Amino acid sequence: VTPVMSSPCCGFLAQYTHHHLVAFLLTFFSYVLLHASRKTFSNVKVSISAQWTPSAVITCGVELLMNTWEENNLFADSDEATLFLGVLDTIFLFSYAVGLYMSGVIGDRMNLRYVLSFGLCGSAIVEFVFGTLTEWLQFYNIYLYCGLWVLNGLLQSAVWPCVVAVMGNWFGKSGRGFVFGLWSACASVGNILGAFLASSVLKYGYEYAFLVTSVLQFAGGVVVFFGLLTSPKEVGLSPVERDADSHRPLMSDEEDEEEEGEEEGSEEVCDGGYYTIQQGDEEPRETPKAIGFCQAFCLPGVLPYSLAYACLKLVNYSFFFWLPFYLSRNFGWKEAQADRLSVWYDVGGIIGGTIQGLISDCMGKRAPVLAVSLLLAMGALVGYSHSPPDQVVNAALLATTGFFIGGPSNMISSAISADLGRQEALRGSQEALATVTGIVDGTGSIGAAAGQYLVSLIESKLGWMCVFYFFIVMTGGSIVFILPLIVTEIRAMWRDRQARTHQL
Repeated sequence: VTPVMSSPCCGFLAQYTHHHLVAFLLTFFSYVLLHASRKTFSNVKVSISAQWTPSAVITCGVELLMNTWEENNLFADSDEATLFLGVLDTIFLFSYAVGLYMSGVIGDRMNLRYVLSFGLCGSAIVEFVFGTLTEWLQFYNIYLYCGLWVLNGLLQSAVWPCVVAVMGNWFGKSGRGFVFGLWSACASVGNILGAFLASSVLKYGYEYAFLVTSVLQFAGGVVVFFGLLTSPKEVGLSPVERDADSHRPLMSDEEDEEEEGEEEGSEEVCDGGYYTIQQGDEEPRETPKAIGFCQAFCLPGVLPYSLAYACLKLVNYSFFFWLPFYLSRNFGWKEAQADRLSVWYDVGGIIGGTIQGLISDCMGKRAPVLAVSLLLAMGALVGYSHSPPDQVVNAALLATTGFFIGGPSNMISSAISADLGRQEALRGSQEALATVTGIVDGTGSIGAAAGQYLVSLIESKLGWMCVFYFFIVMTGGSIVFILPLIVTEIRAMWRDRQARTHQL
């Protein structure tokens, strides 16, 4: 079967209202704040490692502080602390992955606004306890840190499937690559904001970096609870599923032979978050049921894209979690400098996701665009692994690497997930979008979780150069998983071209 998408419409922006803009901005900034707080942990790893090891106390030369450290002894040296930081990343991502599988199903069965707000506010409280309260109380405990980070992963997993589902409700397939490519910059913008906030207050202590981001995230959850509209039907607008071509399958090359929408005079009624369709005075039709987890996993394209995303998210999140640490340790730059320099990777990802999404709209295909970008990403990784200790050159190479890795990552997690969640096999059911998004992102997070421990292990045993070789192999693996989709889409493009030639 071949993925087929509708041709982009030059004037597609004309169909949107201010309600669409509000939904775009609220979902965008809710994930910006979530990622800013998540980025804080990676930005302060050097400070945390120093706090958990003797070096931070011995330099003070104060006997009282030494006794305090001995009572709260966590690690004997920085290597052990670094390994535990990698364990925390792994714990977070595994719990995040498990939570995604559950929260996607929950999001299709409950009010998305409630689930989203709960995830944002709950995660903010956990991060405050983890990074701020424990430091204020001078209470350091490995088991507490692990437990809090498991809970944080579960709470944060509620956010992404919900925001993608809300966006899928408001924005149809026409121009989705561009709209979602622009919107998916929310993670990268959050990384930039988190790096800026952390570097700004780091001189006062890493606990204040956690304090600032957690307070902002909690406030964002409150705004979402009172201000977000999860569907156009809540304000009487037509749902995107009734747009022309909205039922054309992503993963099939068959023409859309389904009868156009419902007959004239049909009216959709919102009932508790699920939608029924009324025909004049007829009785309401049965409310569509949310698709099951196994059914969603077996939808065409879900498995290969999920596996490809597992490899790609491993690389992308390794940069997310370890880049400031790598820049500080490998080049000897100050932690605040490393934090600011790391944002160039996210700048590249923002530009890459937007441009590649627009190209995929123009081509009517996604997989070939991903394949070309990932091939170039392998070369970019080789170039960055040999970066000289010059901040300008390093920033340029970082932006290039982010363009070719962050761009495809953003496309799979947003636009492609929305495409997969609205294909013909669903028969127009909107209650599959969060589930499919949770599956794709959850599988990706499993790969990322395994990768974070491997990165710390490879670095401690073999060095950073072998870590980059590992990234190159994983990027190649993501191409392998979507290779059948690439071949199928190229064949479809060739058939379309032949058909147009015969028509002429």
